Amino acid sequence: MIKYALICDHDHAFEGWFANSSDFDDQRERGVLACPVCGSLAVRKQIMAPAVAGTKAQKAGGAEGIQAAGMMMEALGKLRSHVEDTFDYMGDRFADEARAIHEGRSEDRGIYGEASPKEVRGLIEDGIQVAPLPPAAPKKSEIN
Repeated sequence: MIKYALICDHDHAFEGWFANSSDFDDQRERGVLACPVCGSLAVRKQIMAPAVAGTKAQKAGGAEGIQAAGMMMEALGKLRSHVEDTFDYMGDRFADEARAIHEGRSEDRGIYGEASPKEVRGLIEDGIQVAPLPPAAPKKSEIN
């Protein structure tokens, strides 16, 4: 896990946790990385000093950091499972159905699916609340 200090184009600062360094770029390119305050998709990394610790600090805090990251991943996995178990999957029709629900043309319910960055920007600009779904846990065969 890697933590980045992030900021949107409206100067809202927040943190984001990613599976690896390329995960940030991937999420931003897909348009699923949004500011939690305003929903802006114009998110970038802030300049931050690396966390460098000596051997004593690593021994003291290393296990706690690993445990905290594990707890966070477990919570995100539960959130994803809840959405998949209780929301309706729309596939690539997500943006159209979200707009129909917002406009009262479709039943009000939880949905999830895929949307292009352009579709996500359009939904947010029209005041339709959307949020990226946490990534699925890596398959055991993909872990070193």
